[in-house]
Amino acid sequence: MAFARTCSVALVGVEGVVVEVQADLEPGVAAFTLVGLPDKSLTESRDRVRAAVVNSGAAWPQKKLTVGLSPASVPKSGSGFDLAVAAAVLGAAERIDPRVLADIVMIGELGLDGRVRPVRGVLPAVLAAAEAGYEQVVVPECAVPEASLVPGVSVLGVRSLRQLIAVLTDEPVPEEEPVPGEIRPDPFLAGLALPGTGLGAVSSEHTPDLADVAGQHMARAALEVAAAGRHHVFFKGPPGAGKTMLAERLPGLLPELSRQESLEVTAVHSVAGILPPGHPLVDRPSYCAPHHSATMASLVGGGNGLPRPGAVSLAHHGVLFLDEAAEFHSSVLDALRQPLESGHVVIARAAGMLRMPARFLMVLAANPCPCGRHGRGDDICECRPSTIKRYRARLSGPLMDRVDLRVTVEPVSRAELLQLHTGAETSATVAERVKVARERAARRYEGTPWRTNSEVPGHELRTRWHVQSGALAKAEQDLDRGLLTARGLDRVLRVAWTLADLGGRDRPSSNDVNWALELRTGVRRGAILEGLRT
Repeated sequence: MAFARTCSVALVGVEGVVVEVQADLEPGVAAFTLVGLPDKSLTESRDRVRAAVVNSGAAWPQKKLTVGLSPASVPKSGSGFDLAVAAAVLGAAERIDPRVLADIVMIGELGLDGRVRPVRGVLPAVLAAAEAGYEQVVVPECAVPEASLVPGVSVLGVRSLRQLIAVLTDEPVPEEEPVPGEIRPDPFLAGLALPGTGLGAVSSEHTPDLADVAGQHMARAALEVAAAGRHHVFFKGPPGAGKTMLAERLPGLLPELSRQESLEVTAVHSVAGILPPGHPLVDRPSYCAPHHSATMASLVGGGNGLPRPGAVSLAHHGVLFLDEAAEFHSSVLDALRQPLESGHVVIARAAGMLRMPARFLMVLAANPCPCGRHGRGDDICECRPSTIKRYRARLSGPLMDRVDLRVTVEPVSRAELLQLHTGAETSATVAERVKVARERAARRYEGTPWRTNSEVPGHELRTRWHVQSGALAKAEQDLDRGLLTARGLDRVLRVAWTLADLGGRDRPSSNDVNWALELRTGVRRGAILEGLRT
């Protein structure tokens, strides 16, 4: 009996489980059996591996071959096990020393000609291998920059199975001829991306600037508050007032991601197959804007078998913009309640249950009515009151209760439009104030698991960090009258602390609380914008 084993990684969402790939050769009728709860694409690896081994110049063993994937209880999917299966088979056939394979993790798909193709989720797979104590990883050559982001792991990139055999047997490594069309960037990455995600990264070459927005002083100030405290925003206004334009500029106000945040976001994007070529690490907040026809599975995650990341996870540590929010199906919007509150989404399917990160900054935009002309004062809205009521009811009370800032975006006047380039602040100027405010909050919450005001539980704000005496008078009145819920009061406190951070104050004043109330309810409280230039 001949036996060999090596390792690969099974991904469950964005978390990896190290899988031992075992190959056993016994006398008998030549057959290839794959066991260990594989899915359809993994079962088909039998044909891919056999062709790749033969076309790489190695002999295929004419014996009874059994390949086991352990632990057998973990569902395994995808073609990323091909390289490990081929190496284990060659080890059992004594083409490679089995002792060399035992402590190596291999990730990659094999083409029929023996080429090693990239797969989704290389970064979370290598992270799982490092956490399990493995120090050597083999990946496709084009995935080396992504795998090298994990410290303490030696990464070997190969272009073909022939090269891997040569490295493991101390033979001269053959040079692989480039495939036709390799002058195009990363041709092997074709087909990995999930189309239609509505995802875009903030590029330093072309970032929409806040200076392009004419007027909209209150909405611009709300964007600054949202970026500084990571508060959710709702823009309501007629078509053409600038709601989408404002939302597109919010990512440019957010600070660069920390190292830990970058790894989290990159892991999600790697699983989805949307890492941009040549940029293995995502260091800027993402901007995800799904169409209003998006399904629940596309928004929170789903798909056949084990779920894949949805828009809420693709926007992790970034911005999720839902334009025409009232046109989304109400059940799709209500599915956002859990991730808005907890910062992650738990998806249960017949094939398994998984948890994916989803701490995003949400921006909703909607018209006042289906035609968008209600409340303009020119009596041209033809929508019935019952129609307007149903339209607005699509944004449920529990969902809106989780939105901290609600701003009415009025149409821009002719004077404001013609004075576009007369003193409007740029995104860089506002982003600097946002950075200072976030640093101030981070110092206050040092030693706690929180970094921004929106993350702090209301109980902690009320008991550990107090506002100025009497500052909550109007908020308490609204709570007594039923105009404000307990969750709403906590969110008003969070916004008030963000306003204090932007203004450089140690504690929120009554003006900060009143303006936070005004931003939440839309009712004038006599507050003055302090510490913010508009």
